[in-house]
Amino acid sequence: MGGLEFHGAGEQAAALAARQVSALELTDLAIARIERHDGQLNAVVVRDFDRARAAARDADAALARGERKPLLGVPMTVKEAYNVAGLPTTWGLPSAKDWKPAEDALAVRRLKAAGAVILGKTNVPVFLADWQSYNDIYGTTRNPWDVTRTPGGSSGGSAAALAAGYVALELGSDIGGSLRVPAHYCGVFAHKPTHALVPSRGHVPPFVPALPGEIDLAVIGPMARSAADLALALDLIAGPDEPQAIAYRLALPAPRHAALKDFRVLVIDAHPVIPADGATRAALDRLAENLAGAGAKVARSSPQVPDLAAMAGIYTQLLSPIFTADIPIEAYRLAQAAAATFAADDRSLDAQRARGAVLTHRDWIGADRVRTGMAARWRELFAAFDVVLCPVMPTPAFPHDHSPEQRKRRIKIDGVEHSYLDQIVWPGIATLVGLPATAAPIGRSPDGLPIGVQIIGPYLEDRTPIAFAGLIERAFGGFVPPPGF
Repeated sequence: MGGLEFHGAGEQAAALAARQVSALELTDLAIARIERHDGQLNAVVVRDFDRARAAARDADAALARGERKPLLGVPMTVKEAYNVAGLPTTWGLPSAKDWKPAEDALAVRRLKAAGAVILGKTNVPVFLADWQSYNDIYGTTRNPWDVTRTPGGSSGGSAAALAAGYVALELGSDIGGSLRVPAHYCGVFAHKPTHALVPSRGHVPPFVPALPGEIDLAVIGPMARSAADLALALDLIAGPDEPQAIAYRLALPAPRHAALKDFRVLVIDAHPVIPADGATRAALDRLAENLAGAGAKVARSSPQVPDLAAMAGIYTQLLSPIFTADIPIEAYRLAQAAAATFAADDRSLDAQRARGAVLTHRDWIGADRVRTGMAARWRELFAAFDVVLCPVMPTPAFPHDHSPEQRKRRIKIDGVEHSYLDQIVWPGIATLVGLPATAAPIGRSPDGLPIGVQIIGPYLEDRTPIAFAGLIERAFGGFVPPPGF
């Protein structure tokens, strides 16, 4: 079994089907790595090892009968925010530490139906509202590349578990970069799907009914150590929920191209609200040069790019009220404080861009109409380009900062302090208009920390940014295990 801990989910499934390893052996390998390393990382905070071993034995029996499924016997973990029957779903809220849902989230059910073995759940920040993963129930999750730094959030435990070689596949979610940011910080892959492509039923705060229907801006999606596994997982979890499935079927288009030389690439490395640091821009520059050397058509600017500052304002305006909707009273109070921090900071996003945690319906309609116009601009842009590359965040992973008021935190970018919360505008580029975006590792900083790229694709053409991520992975290198793991 040497090296299987860093094999992909598809590779593990193939080894299982060929009877080169058993599901129980793979599960025990994953459990052993968690027990060996998680004392320092604290990524897998809800453990379900007994049921996982039982599911692995069932998978082995199915394999012996000749059954084949895409993930039959492959161990994985899921973000704590997902309902898994019999396990706590807390979102980091102390009042919910004993709350356990009666049924799995829909995406979890789909993964189990594909044969996945669920080992447990990974850590999150309180109410999923930070780019760090810590709370009073489970404690702090640390980055495998440097335990003094954040692994990201809110899917921080997920990214740490992947990077440390615990599992090959994870299930996360994203509204403010929560898939892409941890992938960038930990040197793994993640895909933010087109909005509503993957039904999120059962990814809900504790005590909230798990009903069909999507939240504005929010998505759920896969995390992995390769682009191929993102594609594999997306195929398993995408597609309409039961009410929509009465009439709709999933028919994602193929990637626009199969070779780097055929891609038309736009690179955006500057934002009017907050810059990216020199290490991040240098990594993006190297990628752009490599792409041009491979024959891709690379542009560094375009008049078709929508007004990024205006996008940031509308995004922040629409995001803030989500943190106070349909949640328990304790969560409401915490989220109200968190939402206020996402509102305008007069030093950066001003008051007319972000009007706080409450919008009238009239205000929301007005902002949404502006967003519709921005989406039209992006459609025009993607007639001229196939993918847009930009930073995921302004810097690599930053040191832990648990100061209570996020709006007072600062992030240093090339030695200059900026508002911590302004970082959200980089992942917000894709989020506002519901575009698919894949995060992929492209290098390391002078300090040895991972740096990722955000690959934004056309609406509902999720296979294009994932395929592009796979091409740069093969051409220029992808995931590398952290030292010591």
